[in-house]
Amino acid sequence: MKTMQLRTALGAAAILFPSLCFAKHGHSHNLEHLAYKRHNHNHLHVEHTQEAVERRAATCAFPTDAGLVPITPDMSNGGWAMSPDQQCLPGNFCPFACPSGQVMAQWNPAATSYIYPLSMDGGLFCGLGGQVSKPFPNKPYCVDGTNTVGAENLCSGVVSFCQTVLPGNEAMLIPTAVESWAQLAVPAVTYWAETAAHYYVNSPGLTVDEACVWGDGSKALGNWAAYVAGANTDASGNTFVKLGWNPIFTGSPLSSTPPNFGLKIECSGSGCNGLPCSIDPSVNGVGGVTSSDQSSGAGGANFCVVTVPEGLTANIVVFPAGDSSGGSGSPGSASSSEAAPTPTPTPTPTPTPPSTSTSTTSTSTSTSTSASTSTTAPSAVISDSSRATDASSATTALSTGTGTATGTTIPTTSNALTSPIATQTHPSAASGNLVSSGALCLTGAIAAIAALL
Repeated sequence: MKTMQLRTALGAAAILFPSLCFAKHGHSHNLEHLAYKRHNHNHLHVEHTQEAVERRAATCAFPTDAGLVPITPDMSNGGWAMSPDQQCLPGNFCPFACPSGQVMAQWNPAATSYIYPLSMDGGLFCGLGGQVSKPFPNKPYCVDGTNTVGAENLCSGVVSFCQTVLPGNEAMLIPTAVESWAQLAVPAVTYWAETAAHYYVNSPGLTVDEACVWGDGSKALGNWAAYVAGANTDASGNTFVKLGWNPIFTGSPLSSTPPNFGLKIECSGSGCNGLPCSIDPSVNGVGGVTSSDQSSGAGGANFCVVTVPEGLTANIVVFPAGDSSGGSGSPGSASSSEAAPTPTPTPTPTPTPPSTSTSTTSTSTSTSTSASTSTTAPSAVISDSSRATDASSATTALSTGTGTATGTTIPTTSNALTSPIATQTHPSAASGNLVSSGALCLTGAIAAIAALL
């Protein structure tokens, strides 16, 4: 297996403040005329200010006819894949959720690497007057993933796979409800910055409305779910599938109650590297992984990775704890194979919640369309004071490390966020080891995403 190296660079958003100039009136102007001109200037200034306020107050409506999945449409976000209390405002990019198996195909063209705040710029551009436009007019809203990984549910209740929004605030808002089997969205190298898809896997019986939210630590759901998963496909057609414990869960009092379900990876044929790769708390306890080459990442949470070669597919199988023998799904039964090299990850901080609100989601089975809007987004970086992050808030996000056990630290949506799941899961020809990336660093007042998991 090859090792992945996440490319990072420091991005800066410049805010330009126009200066207002006043010409001196000539001595030949009498006082009455001067007073009139001042009054007239003030009147125009008020009108322009009111117009600017009205422009800023306009919001961009979520497109309801594009086959997208609305996220909490009755909240302030209005269906966009954003925090429930966050509006889609002019001058910003607004992410959206795609149907299961598909990935977003629209983002800021200037956002070419995983650097904050450009890593927030997914989705459509919201222009002045509340008009949305596609950054890439000739591309659809959503495109199919590589269709190499599915989710199979052997438990009695629905299982919610909650995907993080990236590019976006990385909240786990994108829902996939798995009744028996569902296709998971697996990005190819053409996806934004070659990043992977990240999922929080919730306990059977929790609907996507209940599970795909930022929790408060009282229940094992959302960002407090016991397990995480990730997947992506490289340029050679190899797909990397990761299962792991959520460091926020293992580091909290919730871990005193083991999950009543487990996860495992099954392949459709021989040739997969890294099997077995499974988590069954009834066998290894909380934090344990069954794998010949397991490793640990953020917060010491254990994980394992399977490489699925081109031409094969895999399932992430959800099973009742203590009963991992079942599962045949569409990819077929798992087969033993040569183990993959031991990963050598570096710990990364986990995300801090982007909102004080608790979000819920709505599901959709419709497919996305490729209709384009009449205007296009600017290809340059959008500069707006509302998107600036100060050093103190970024330092707060960095200092959270693997997350707080209490879940009481809830910064605003402007803070830099990272996921406990690998941002990228790529091989590298150099060492053959799998390395996952997704850490946060700070330079001055600009937060940049830089470390490797």
